[in-house]
Amino acid sequence: MTAPLIDSHCHLDFEAFDRDREALWSRCRSGGVHQLIIPGTDPEQWGRARALCDAPHSNWYFAAGMHPWWQERAVEGWEAVCRDFLAHPRCVAVGECGLDKLIDTPMGEQESLLDIHLELARGSDKPLILHCVKAHNELIRRLKRHRFPRGGVVHAFSGSEDIAQTYWQMGFRLGVGGVITYERARKTRDAVSRVPFEALLLETDAPDMPVSGRQGERNSPEFLPLIAQALAGLRGCTEEQVARQTTDNARQLFGI
Repeated sequence: MTAPLIDSHCHLDFEAFDRDREALWSRCRSGGVHQLIIPGTDPEQWGRARALCDAPHSNWYFAAGMHPWWQERAVEGWEAVCRDFLAHPRCVAVGECGLDKLIDTPMGEQESLLDIHLELARGSDKPLILHCVKAHNELIRRLKRHRFPRGGVVHAFSGSEDIAQTYWQMGFRLGVGGVITYERARKTRDAVSRVPFEALLLETDAPDMPVSGRQGERNSPEFLPLIAQALAGLRGCTEEQVARQTTDNARQLFGI
């Protein structure tokens, strides 16, 4: 592929990459991955992500938000701190935020935290990076109460074509990750093959969500071309077309 790839959701700041981050990124660039976005998880992590993105010659960007898994870290005053990070030129989105039915935090508490992020997105004029696990109906209902000129992306989308089309019609793109490399993920594979190409972004969610054949291993942004290859097969197009379109989509959404 001659077109560069963008990993729109990669936790390259995590400890799992501390030993070989620089060497790994060199391999990524050799494989065609030229930019990435580090999503936010909690206030302490935002600073680490910013420092990595501020490094000389970095081609990385970050987001600021409270991941629902770490909601207890939303200490008093976190919104003001978040606004400061959102003003940074390398901060391109609000999130990762959202709803998750597989955790113990009551849905009402998760929705209250999500509402704060929705206000932050509107106030900062930045797109959202959304986390959704078995809560599409609740998330869609919440989003319909607001208007988001910049839209956003539903990270690690796993759902039907109807749900995918609903998000797209609301101005939200879909993060396409390693799940589509598994033949058993028929519903999601079908959805990403049918929605408009303009709706799709590529992502790895590294170090999690490994591609098929690498279960149990550390995932890495260097495997993003394998996801591009799978998407090309599902849509009946070339990998070059996937690279060009998804990179254009990411640059348009995040303004990079």
